[in-house]
Amino acid sequence: MTDAERREATRQFINKWNGKGNEDQESQLYWIDFLTSVVGMENVTDRVSFEKKVIVDGHSKKIDAYIPETHTLIEQKSVGKALDKKTINSGDVDLTPYEQAKRYNDNLPYDEKARWIITSNFAEIWIYDMNMPVPEPVKVNLSELQTKYAVFDFMANKEQKKISQEMEISVKAGEFVGLIYDALLRQYINPDSEESLKSLNMLCVRLVFCLYAEDAHIFGESGHMFHDYMEQFETKDMRKALIELFKTLDTPEEKRDKYDTSGLLKFPYVNGGLFAEENIEIPNFTDEIRDILLEKASEGFDWSMISPTIFGAVFESTLNPETRRSGGMHYTSIENIHKVIDPLFLDALKDELQEIKTVQVEKTRNDKLKTFQNKLSQLTWLDPACGSGNFLTETYISIRRLENDVINTLKGGQISFTDEEHSPIKVGIDQFYGIEINDFAVTVAKTALWIAESQMLKETEDILLVHIDFLPLKTNAHIIEGNALRIDWNEICSKEELSYIMGNPPFVGAQYMTKDQKNEIFSVFPDNKRSGVLDYVACWYEIASRYILDTKIECAFVSTNSICQGEQVATLWRDIFKRGIYINFAYRTFNWASESNVTAGVHCIILGFSTCERSNKFIVEGESIISAKNINAYLLDGINTFIDSRSKPICNVPEITKGCQPTDGGNLIIEADEYEDFIQKEPNAKKYIKKLVGAKEFTAGTYRYCLWLVNASPKEIKEMPLVMDRIQKVREMRLNSPDKGTQKLAETPTVFRETYNPESFIVVPSATTKRRRYIPLGFMHGDVISTNLNLIIPDATLYHFGVLTSNIHMAWTRVVCGRLRDHYRYSKNIVYNNYPWPTATDEQKQRIEQTAQAILDIREHYSDSSLADLYDPLTMPVDLQKAHTANDKAVMQAYGFNVKDMSEEDCVAELMKLYQQKITELES
Repeated sequence: MTDAERREATRQFINKWNGKGNEDQESQLYWIDFLTSVVGMENVTDRVSFEKKVIVDGHSKKIDAYIPETHTLIEQKSVGKALDKKTINSGDVDLTPYEQAKRYNDNLPYDEKARWIITSNFAEIWIYDMNMPVPEPVKVNLSELQTKYAVFDFMANKEQKKISQEMEISVKAGEFVGLIYDALLRQYINPDSEESLKSLNMLCVRLVFCLYAEDAHIFGESGHMFHDYMEQFETKDMRKALIELFKTLDTPEEKRDKYDTSGLLKFPYVNGGLFAEENIEIPNFTDEIRDILLEKASEGFDWSMISPTIFGAVFESTLNPETRRSGGMHYTSIENIHKVIDPLFLDALKDELQEIKTVQVEKTRNDKLKTFQNKLSQLTWLDPACGSGNFLTETYISIRRLENDVINTLKGGQISFTDEEHSPIKVGIDQFYGIEINDFAVTVAKTALWIAESQMLKETEDILLVHIDFLPLKTNAHIIEGNALRIDWNEICSKEELSYIMGNPPFVGAQYMTKDQKNEIFSVFPDNKRSGVLDYVACWYEIASRYILDTKIECAFVSTNSICQGEQVATLWRDIFKRGIYINFAYRTFNWASESNVTAGVHCIILGFSTCERSNKFIVEGESIISAKNINAYLLDGINTFIDSRSKPICNVPEITKGCQPTDGGNLIIEADEYEDFIQKEPNAKKYIKKLVGAKEFTAGTYRYCLWLVNASPKEIKEMPLVMDRIQKVREMRLNSPDKGTQKLAETPTVFRETYNPESFIVVPSATTKRRRYIPLGFMHGDVISTNLNLIIPDATLYHFGVLTSNIHMAWTRVVCGRLRDHYRYSKNIVYNNYPWPTATDEQKQRIEQTAQAILDIREHYSDSSLADLYDPLTMPVDLQKAHTANDKAVMQAYGFNVKDMSEEDCVAELMKLYQQKITELES
């Protein structure tokens, strides 16, 4: 549904339900219509549970509506019933609709508890975010839906984390920063110079801090000190006024000019180094800059409502996108941050606090609460690729909210504010460490943490009903500008003092790295001869695994899934595991989600690891959580084994090789639409033309053609001028290549790089979409040439075809192969040569041959369809599916696997064991 279609559907929904609404008769119709029209959800009745049963105090109750996939609970009331008024419910209990919904939610199983609670009376919808310490409703009237329908995206989108105003405000703030940045940049004398750009970045950070401090009443209770101070000056004088303001903010009050009449003396001393550098270059202001700063970004906009976690990422997006891409930076969504920090430490801390709060003896409970708070204040965190600091910021906010929960529970005489020594706040931003190579991002990260500190201080004030001065800044996060791969992490934070390492190091694939990044790989892995295949992110795993030795530090990183696939696995993880590192939890591949406008187009994993082996290991696959005894480097619950690159099969099967690589500049290839014209002009060439099939043509059922002059005599070739012309171009292309091997091929310009053309072979496309359950394999004969985009198995039999096309082999492939975007990359040295074939009896082999032939026969029935059509999950014929299922069972039986009880993951775990046994036999 497009935005325009959605707005129109929402308009019709508003008109339809205006003034209507009976809780008993129309509740389900309302929500089916709402989810379809306003949210754009498909198949609503299949995805929503209406009148879901829940047991409360031994009595069966019904939840009006519940959406399992997004954990959304809906409590519906009739039109006219106030959503903030208590009414008598069954059980003679006075409850508001929210309290009633929360009562239901408290009695749901843990894994069904609501992430969102919605209350509605048809005319109003109130949304409660249950991740907030004190959920406050976001209120939307029916009449507002056409402009606020996006607020409800979370109901159908599991990746949506925030719906409150802070999301919208943070993104809007980022837009203002972009406007200010661009307008100021145009005023610099040398806008492309490094000095000017650094000054501009710092200037933007300072302006943002001033705008935030003004609206958050950090500068004073008036809430518009910065605006009023700047407004009094004409545009031509604003530059000088700003310079004087920055100098004042960095000067203690007792050292200021007491005779100043410009209004500067009203501003508090900031400290913290934010305004310390007086030599930053500030350009002249224009009327455009004045308008952005004093009108668009100030009046009518509340900077105190921004989320520092989101805004840090959005703010950093003012950098040139090319700079971000070359550095490998991507911004993690809040939801993905919690996928890291929750299992790493936050879930355990929350559980510990909740258990303490259940202690009935007040003195014992309070002592435990104080001990717990001291524990929070002694924990430390490091993000060794911290970017704009969103991991550190979100962690700080989460820990401070735990501390505020402690303070709230303790309040009642135990806490006083007589002086700083007795401040109830013990958690500080000085517990947070970061390493970041970009100077601007370093400043953004520090500023985001200061803003987070201010907001958490306000939450503490609301609990204690006491004002606490935020300025001057008393603490500072330890965010260090530097290359995390070139400096000693112990110099940033001694490992004896560190608790956790976390973050999302840069995502740069091996083939996309700069020369400097490649050199860094080699310096981090000096003794690893295969390090050239590793992605950049592997460096952080290697350094972290060495840094945490002999400590209890636990780590968790978001990274590309490539480090747990293909040949990178053994290269990276063998040495890490030898050090005694354990993977304690893992999120298998999921799509990246970001709060910034530039969303990374990558597939990610999350790995939690340490030298301390947890007893409660788990693997997350989509919505499923799998308990694991041991998580290996392929993210399976199985033994630690490594699939090394191998030139020969470990079993007695035909060898696999790649197809024929032309290396001809396209000159020996004849496109399908050129064929008729070519043979008409050069009829003698027809007998030397063969069909040519790459991976794309093989699955699509199409052909190209090629000149196959392997057996042609020089005399015949010279009698074909068009052929001679193509051969000459091949020779020139090869001679002009920078590759010496290709230059050598210029000596044989009449043929492909490879000329092996077996009479019969199985074709395996080297890349295939992961949507397919089965890679479309097939037989071909010598009248067709396969290019190097396919792998070929000469002299293979029906039995080999049956095993290779089985789901057992496909499952092995899915785990150990590499990836090319969202495609599987089938390789001979990793996938095929390491595959442990079954020790099948003659009878089992015969059965597999029968099921394999059945697959080929059914394909023949659909001769009008390509393999791409036949193996598309949406169009795969039922009889072909059944034939494959029969083949799968036959292959499982050959392995001795239990057809009924073994999952695909169980099968791969057993294959890993067989592989290890085979390797041990070969090495003995």
